[in-house]
Amino acid sequence: MNAQKGFTLIELLVVFAIMALLVSVVPFSFERMRQSAQYRDALRGMISDLRSARQQARQQGREIVFLVDLPNRRFGVWGGAQKSVPEPLQMRATVAGREMSGTQVAGIRFLPEGGSTGGSIDLFQASGAGTRVRVDWFSGQVSQEPINP
Repeated sequence: MNAQKGFTLIELLVVFAIMALLVSVVPFSFERMRQSAQYRDALRGMISDLRSARQQARQQGREIVFLVDLPNRRFGVWGGAQKSVPEPLQMRATVAGREMSGTQVAGIRFLPEGGSTGGSIDLFQASGAGTRVRVDWFSGQVSQEPINP
């Protein structure tokens, strides 16, 4: 019995083809995964800050303003730390007319009684899909809904 050790040329070519396929697909998949993580992080931060602003207004008995700075791609509670939105993501805000400054800074004002000036903030991924975060004017309740492209 003459047993040969090693791999055939066909086996080696198949392994190299699979490796080449993986090397070409992995960077693209990693970039999509990174963008998806940035989107989820920004959305989670926005909802958390909005709910925190509502709670602060009720606990402190004063108005608390949540700001969305569209040109500078930032959001957060006025006077607090601002969070930035990564470059591939896009934002759009719809608020009461008196809550939008000429510099494209939108505000949602939470009132101590529990209500707010209301509005919505849309956060979009590069694909066009996104989420609308709504703030109810009557109750100040923060909710979200998907936006399909």
